[in-house]
Amino acid sequence: MKKIGVLFGMENTFPGALVEKINGKNLDGISAEFVEIGAIRLDRPPAWSVIVDRISHDIPFYRAFLKHAVLHGTTVINNPFWWSADDKFFNYSLAAKLGVAAPATVILPHKHYPAGTTDRSMRNLQFPLDWDGVFAYIGFPSFLKPVNGGGWRDVYHVHSEEEFFRAYDQSRDLCMMLQKAVNFTEYFRCYVVGQEKVRIMYYDPRRPHAERYVQNPAPAPKKLLDKVEEGALKLCHALGYDLNTVEFAVEDGIPYAIDFMNPAPDADLHSVGKENFEWIVDAVADLAVKKAKTAKANVPEFHWSAYLGAASQAPAKAAEKKVAKPAPKVETKADTEADTKSLASRAAAKKAAPKKAGKAASKDGAGRPAATVSAIE
Repeated sequence: MKKIGVLFGMENTFPGALVEKINGKNLDGISAEFVEIGAIRLDRPPAWSVIVDRISHDIPFYRAFLKHAVLHGTTVINNPFWWSADDKFFNYSLAAKLGVAAPATVILPHKHYPAGTTDRSMRNLQFPLDWDGVFAYIGFPSFLKPVNGGGWRDVYHVHSEEEFFRAYDQSRDLCMMLQKAVNFTEYFRCYVVGQEKVRIMYYDPRRPHAERYVQNPAPAPKKLLDKVEEGALKLCHALGYDLNTVEFAVEDGIPYAIDFMNPAPDADLHSVGKENFEWIVDAVADLAVKKAKTAKANVPEFHWSAYLGAASQAPAKAAEKKVAKPAPKVETKADTEADTKSLASRAAAKKAAPKKAGKAASKDGAGRPAATVSAIE
């Protein structure tokens, strides 16, 4: 008997529905259940051929267990080794390398030293930081958000240098990014399952959290949806995620990849709506069963080149993928060229803000400026 385990935390609707869907298939030799573990021994391999991970990003104990499970041949959705190493700034760098549009983004030093470090730990850091150059490249409005974050925690929408520095001063020892805001007319959130199935959902991050998934949207132009689909597949193929959500903000017909490090994406019935919920339950159930049928007890090879190798490969054609496309009507041109207007030089910008930043940083010991802004979390 090959068992599929579901590892989860506070969510209620998705885990139970997934187990029920898999067991409802009445497959010979395959069953699903909730994972239950205690102290993990080195000499005992896990009981599951496949584990769907919904919580280990918050619980180090679970993450260590999943790595142990992978070493013993368990397939984990998503791979805990790669997920442990990934971050959002790398994601944007990867998007740029793959030719997927992404907003201008800068990673910045920590505002306060990470625990256990001092100014001597920062001797390779430029000081004072060229804030004029940063602001000229990114511009305002923009977003300041963590390199490793989620759930809109510690995200700031800033419209001026003054607002930026106020937000930056609150970032503690988090590593932050500054990202140009996309003045979007349409916004999509896409489920991507098994690097081949895509569901494009209209999403509005400006709404209250419980109302962000727009139900019964008007259809968008096929050309725009094809671009979104292609970008979502390309990113997940390169990252190796079998379960993810990819978000795109559309400005002047250009879909900008905003957030695509969501390997345990929202799948709550009351949040995503009935149709989206049924789609994601079906898709993940099919994926888990497929992985269980092909699971082998052989210990896989572990080297980073294997994880990153997919980035240089051409993704499968979007036309060959199964895609559901509920989306809103789009009034902008889908083929509009990316805005190439460079931001005006801020040579005449006030020098007061950088000086204040320098003083604040020096109080911390090294005068490090740190900030990161993005268009949407």
